[in-house]
Amino acid sequence: MQAVKAYYNGIAFVPLAPVKVKHNQAAIITILDDEAPKKHFADFFGSLSTQSYDEMMEAIQDTKRVDSCEW
Repeated sequence: MQAVKAYYNGIAFVPLAPVKVKHNQAAIITILDDEAPKKHFADFFGSLSTQSYDEMMEAIQDTKRVDSCEW
């Protein structure tokens, strides 16, 4: 089984790249939604509590104390 990206031109599905397929070979076509919902980049970010921030900064400082020759 292979996946083929294509578009519909109003008459037939047109592959976006060459496809090796036999004449009259069966296929399954999945129609995708028009487009994925668009999100603003800020939707992917959150915020930290002061306590979480302090814990992360402490962990970062701890890594700076490791002797690089130790590993």
